[in-house]
Amino acid sequence: MQPHGNDSFEVDRAVQDALDRLTLVANASEALSSTLELDPGLRRLCRVLVPAVADWCVIDLVEDEDRGEGLLRRAVVEHRDPDAVPPGFLEALLPPADDSSDAPLARALRGAGPLLLTDFPPSEEGTDALHRIELQTFQQLGAHRAVLVPLRARRQVLGVLTLVRTDQDGLEEQDRLPLIEDLAHRIAMAVDNARLHAEISTTAERLQRSLLPDLPDHGPLDIAARYDPARVSAEVGGDWYDAFLLPDGALTLIIGDVTGHDLKAAVSMSQMRNMLRGIACDRKEPPGKILARLDAANEILYPAQTLTCLYALVTKPEPDGPWLFHYGVAGHPAPLLVTRQGDARFLNEGRSLLLGADADTIRPDAIEPLPPDSTVLLYTDGLIERRSETFDDGMARLRQHAAALARAPLETFCDELMTGLGQASTDDIALIAVRIPPATSTAYTATAE
Repeated sequence: MQPHGNDSFEVDRAVQDALDRLTLVANASEALSSTLELDPGLRRLCRVLVPAVADWCVIDLVEDEDRGEGLLRRAVVEHRDPDAVPPGFLEALLPPADDSSDAPLARALRGAGPLLLTDFPPSEEGTDALHRIELQTFQQLGAHRAVLVPLRARRQVLGVLTLVRTDQDGLEEQDRLPLIEDLAHRIAMAVDNARLHAEISTTAERLQRSLLPDLPDHGPLDIAARYDPARVSAEVGGDWYDAFLLPDGALTLIIGDVTGHDLKAAVSMSQMRNMLRGIACDRKEPPGKILARLDAANEILYPAQTLTCLYALVTKPEPDGPWLFHYGVAGHPAPLLVTRQGDARFLNEGRSLLLGADADTIRPDAIEPLPPDSTVLLYTDGLIERRSETFDDGMARLRQHAAALARAPLETFCDELMTGLGQASTDDIALIAVRIPPATSTAYTATAE
């Protein structure tokens, strides 16, 4: 029997309500997953919830220990009327609440809820500082009824979601509690995931920076290096640089990139760096031989791992002869040579496959004379690669930018490259540069950031 009249209307409305709720949940999930940055994601979410389920909403988050244990941060305040909330309205650290406080916000932080509110006394009647700020918010933005839901994840309360209606329109909160609790659960998971992601990235970056070497502080060469983690994704990968002097006086320059963007890649980077140091100091062989030995060791110890690497020696065999750049490149971007006159070209000899692809690959190397006062730049692909352009476009941009900086001090040379090219990068960036002294100069400095 087909439904008729009012029955048909009720069925249609129920179906529409279900579709609306599914759409809301889908839009909320998309807002939360649209970025790895927590606050922008929460703000986008609140713009989905307002005015769909509330006239205004607030998300308060418990701060971690490093930023103030036990304190509450008002992360987002979103109102359907943009003029009702001044920029940054009450978005700050909030005062702590007493453990026995009866303030709704404090109760929700202790895990109570969902809490339904219909009574909003003046702010001066608040039992503590946090309660007074809560009542002040209700008073300034208006409130007819509200619901507060704790944000729970892994048996912890990470914050509170507050949804407020300023008039009697719309469904009663009791009818929407299953939907609201589902949204609160999704928010809590997003907050927890963002914090875990940030913790892993911070750990990896600290590990990575702790392994970056001090540059040699004596000798005739000017050396500078820079490292910057990925800006957009907040991920840390396997980029590294290294520089040290061998007993015969040769300066070893290394730059590499282990595949991956996580803590595992950072750990692998440290293993490869230390292994390469040991091989270089023990064998004292040409760059191609050193890379071949590293590849063989990598195949035995880490058979599924791939990486790119550029290994080079800067030497001056004859007192009156030129400085020489003896290098081998395993799948890495080519080094860039920039003369004082502004001529810039990539050194494309001595190339072979990336390490970990085929241990039987022949690893050649090449030797390039270096003019006085020239600069050699080693870098990882984060400095040149962009998703919207070809690899050759990035290489051309680097060559032009470096040529314009040919006569700048080496520290300025590196800083300007990081500023001019690194700002748009979505990947880690490591670079190391060496400047050959003028024919009559023995000046030397070393800087790293």
